Amino acid sequence: MKGPQLRDFFEARTILLHGMFRLSVEVVSKPTGGGVGTLIRRAKSATNRDLKWILGLVWLLILAGPVAFATANAADAEEAAAKAAVPLGQFVTLTSPIDEATLARVTNEAIKLQKLAVQESRPAYLVLQVEPGTSPFHQVYGLAKFLGSSKIPNVTTVAWVPGTVVGHNALVPLACKQIVMHPDAELGDLGRGQPLEPEDQQAVLGIVSKKQNPLVSPAIVSTMFDEQAVLWRVRLNGPNGDEMRFCSEAELQTLRQANVPIADVQQIKNGRGAAVYRGAVARASGFLVNALAENRAAVADLYQLPRESMREQTLAAAGNLKVRMIRVEGVIDVLLQSFVMRQIDRCVAESADMIVFDIDSPAGQALASMELANTIADLTDKKIRTIAYVQENVLGSAAMLALACDEVYMQPHAKLGDIAPIEIQEGGAFARVPEKVMSPIKSAMQTLARRKGRSEALLASMVDRTVKVFQATEAQTGRLGFLTADEILASNGAWIQGPQVPETNGELILTVSGERAHELRLVERPVADFDDLKVRLGVDLKQRLVPVERTWIDNLVFILNQDWITVLLLFAGIAALYLELHFFTGLLGIVSVVCFSLFFWSHFLGGTAGWLEVVLFLLGVGCLALEIFVIPGFGVFGLSGILLILASLVMAIQSFGHFDIWTDVTDFSTGLGKVFGVFLGVAFLGVLTARFLPSIPGLSGLVLAAPNSADLRLPRFDDRGHSSMEGDWIGRIGTTMTMLRPVGKAKFDEQLVDVQSEGTFIPPETTVEVVQKHGPRIIVRVVNG
Repeated sequence: MKGPQLRDFFEARTILLHGMFRLSVEVVSKPTGGGVGTLIRRAKSATNRDLKWILGLVWLLILAGPVAFATANAADAEEAAAKAAVPLGQFVTLTSPIDEATLARVTNEAIKLQKLAVQESRPAYLVLQVEPGTSPFHQVYGLAKFLGSSKIPNVTTVAWVPGTVVGHNALVPLACKQIVMHPDAELGDLGRGQPLEPEDQQAVLGIVSKKQNPLVSPAIVSTMFDEQAVLWRVRLNGPNGDEMRFCSEAELQTLRQANVPIADVQQIKNGRGAAVYRGAVARASGFLVNALAENRAAVADLYQLPRESMREQTLAAAGNLKVRMIRVEGVIDVLLQSFVMRQIDRCVAESADMIVFDIDSPAGQALASMELANTIADLTDKKIRTIAYVQENVLGSAAMLALACDEVYMQPHAKLGDIAPIEIQEGGAFARVPEKVMSPIKSAMQTLARRKGRSEALLASMVDRTVKVFQATEAQTGRLGFLTADEILASNGAWIQGPQVPETNGELILTVSGERAHELRLVERPVADFDDLKVRLGVDLKQRLVPVERTWIDNLVFILNQDWITVLLLFAGIAALYLELHFFTGLLGIVSVVCFSLFFWSHFLGGTAGWLEVVLFLLGVGCLALEIFVIPGFGVFGLSGILLILASLVMAIQSFGHFDIWTDVTDFSTGLGKVFGVFLGVAFLGVLTARFLPSIPGLSGLVLAAPNSADLRLPRFDDRGHSSMEGDWIGRIGTTMTMLRPVGKAKFDEQLVDVQSEGTFIPPETTVEVVQKHGPRIIVRVVNG
């Protein structure tokens, strides 16, 4: 019971006591008309009948005061103890070059932590993430000098070295109280291949001599700038057991001359070159490195720091924070994936510093969700902080999106998990993929967990219910983790197995609420509402965060990607092209081009089509054009053109590359059925056109009727291409009977033959002359005049 609650309690108690007192007075003071004896009898009667429960409640309320005080004090003490148990922390990334601004930033954060540590009696940690690069020595020395000063006695400075740091920047970790390195990271060579100036060497040794870190000694640091320095690991036999020291050559000789009992001597660094020490090796040898960590989140777990400590507020403090919000709602499919990716690209183009993903999704396609999750995870490389906000449920493959963000904030009763992959079958029904598909998805989730500092085992149990996860404690540091039994066994005693996580008992796929997910260190502390989220993110409450809405282009893409609209576009495009070849109006050709353009544009933005489908379609159209206008007859080019167009349309309708090959086969069959249905519809339209259009008044003129060839003699050609008709064809004059595009029919002396123009279109009833003849191929041109 807190202070405001106590005030309300005592106010209510006072009001109730006052009311009961008035009630008691009224009971005993009612006129009786019977004198004192009657009054006494009424008081006794009232006491027996009415005042017993009143007095009982009065005494109960009176006695409840001390109990409430005791309960409140106990609750406050418990809350204070819990608060004191949570350390203060702040991460600061040091990029090169280190300058005055860097020093001011570190100083401000350190002083702030120092004040809070004193006021709240809590441990405080300032974690400096040291990135590779070069900086002036005097700037680095100024920062190192501050870190070793007495201005921040209650703050533990920790250097986090995720990569290789050499040169002057390496002095910063040496000045901190603790050093945490990635196992493959390296630290050393203060001169970066060049000798340090004598005064700089003395300055470095002066920083180290303060013994901020017991694992860092002048002998160790000397090997980082003195190429000829030698480092020895010496095990001494002392009265209280063995003692390990790291000594220079001179210090080792001093020990021997003093007859100090030496049990073992091992050379760590020879006298050739400045030393660069690898994190895993230094930790195993027992010097320089206090702990190893795989990532930033692991460092926070190492010191039991809240995940909020990893958030750096430099941009927000400067008032330059650009926050954008994207709402992801519904089943994650290729179309929604493409839409969200476009919104992300817009946010990146606007130089956003933070993107909040408001996610509410019951499921998603595995491949689409995974690709979108990787896109979100990669935003960290672009220095964009990603936030997932879950108000209701994010289940199935859609949970990948939330877990791909840097931070996840859930409302207490929201649900997250059950990433067992599914595929959306015909009709929108969900179906789980086969077991053989689960392995790559599980591996992808584990990779995502490593990138974002979450438990690989817990994320794997969201995919595979057979994965059993145990709470484990790191033997050296006491750090809490969640691992499988195999991972604990492979650690060779580094982790101590604890109780099994109840939700991973093998019966159900892991699905957790916001509160439980926070206990498992998968998400941040739950938030009550959106305003609470803004406070936690450091965003001004007055700043409106409006989700990026769909533009008219996005709405048009969603509409055009509906199945019936897709079929309608294809039917209209092919039908218009067919009719154009018969009517030659020009308008129908434009309609066909517009339909196919809308089809490929919408599916291109919808994510199912790419440049490959567009190129295949254009190649197919080109082959058909060659067959129709250049090469007479129907052969390889015509067949190739039809197949290319058919393949491009089927590929553009559906997305391929699923984990299960049978899903691709099913999608291909569905797309092929749609395209064949369209072609059948166009064929039926052609039959109707040929049958009824010539008889419709006003439209019969659009149809090019075949000439009356009852009296025409058709030429016959032998195997060598020679005509059976007499005479030389060159120079003969005839009349076109159909449009030559450039192939058509012409009449020569009552003989109807196939001819081809020299390249231009020739309308019907035009006088032409034969200019060339190659076998059955007759070339004509218009007769001028």
